[in-house]
Amino acid sequence: MNTAPVLQLPALPQGQAYRFHAMIKPSGAECNIDCDYCFYLHKTELLDHQPHARMSDETLEQHIRQYIEGQTGDHVVFSWQGGEPTLMGLAFFERVVELQAKYAKPGQKIENDLQTNGIALDDEWVAFLKQHNFMVGLSVDGPAALHNTYRKTRNGKDTFDFVLAAAKKLVAAEVPFAALCVVNRTNARHPKEVYRFLADEIGTWRIQFTPAVEPRVFKQAAPGKLDRSDAPKQDSSRARPGHPLSVVTDWSVDPDDYGSFLSAVWDEWLATDFGRIHVNLFETAVAQAAGMPAQTCTQSEFCGKGVVVEHDGDVFSCDHFVYPEYKIGNVNESHLGDLAFSAVQEKFGMDKRNTLPKQCGDCDYLKLCWGECPKNRLIRSKDGEPGLNYLCSGLYAFYKHIDPDMVKILRKLNLL
Repeated sequence: MNTAPVLQLPALPQGQAYRFHAMIKPSGAECNIDCDYCFYLHKTELLDHQPHARMSDETLEQHIRQYIEGQTGDHVVFSWQGGEPTLMGLAFFERVVELQAKYAKPGQKIENDLQTNGIALDDEWVAFLKQHNFMVGLSVDGPAALHNTYRKTRNGKDTFDFVLAAAKKLVAAEVPFAALCVVNRTNARHPKEVYRFLADEIGTWRIQFTPAVEPRVFKQAAPGKLDRSDAPKQDSSRARPGHPLSVVTDWSVDPDDYGSFLSAVWDEWLATDFGRIHVNLFETAVAQAAGMPAQTCTQSEFCGKGVVVEHDGDVFSCDHFVYPEYKIGNVNESHLGDLAFSAVQEKFGMDKRNTLPKQCGDCDYLKLCWGECPKNRLIRSKDGEPGLNYLCSGLYAFYKHIDPDMVKILRKLNLL
């Protein structure tokens, strides 16, 4: 029986709308593999969670009810992540769709997406995902040698074969999925090899690139709370991976390699796959250049509309800010809609733009980048101002590289 208090979202003034996104971590940080570059596995210790913690039925129902109540639009997307969300088992997700049907508003479309490493996706799982129209995000970092560099099982074995088998099952069952590729220090040096594998071999037309960037102290210190007095300047040796005193981990992507990677993939995509393959960073660049809103939070002017709900109902400002300093409440004590639009969360979102260094404000590509993700603002600008994004040099090179092509694309699409 659900004994948690029934919390109600205040009535909205006419014409006002709530729209936000929540990423749910029903199994907390627990995972069935042990990727070297994972930014989340340590959360169990950091947040004093019990091992093998799971979201209770009471908290699940509170979240689903509040999340649906808090959205005034006709489209609600639930995102299930971890750790590894398939550790919850199929019975949990059968309960999810049952509760969503219970609380859905008339005419409202409820959708689900599931981010997974693919290890547990057997025939039964795939049939469920197909039946209930789940969109899947499948983590894969390129062909076997590159994928297996950092993505290992808990006993150190390779995971590529499991992922490829999962992809084949999804393709056979016609379950829509995206390839989620972490661009790290190693695979960033093989852009065409990575891209062609994802575009030709995995079986999806959706590719999402995410840069691997974490400060050396990410397991202890929260983003935005680091000692800025010791931050290295842009282009210095400490502003790259591999230096003994580097600001980032050894597996973090080199900023210039990241720019070269994106530029090379762009050239390949534009020459062979424009209109066929959807690449998240390319699609949003075209949209933003045409004056449309960003399609990714990292390239948006503001953030804060993407909160995280942990297994115990705790709510944090963002997936990359799950630290005690960024906890904004709990769904068993406050309504999720109120938390998402609280003054604290609003300031968090506005700070993305309001704390940009002058170098960003003066940049020709500000409106395509907006300083990227605030978690990556680890270095100082060339004139010494703190708060510059670690990836700045690479992102600038990428946007400069695609500038001439962008003009041609916008004219072709009658957007210029």
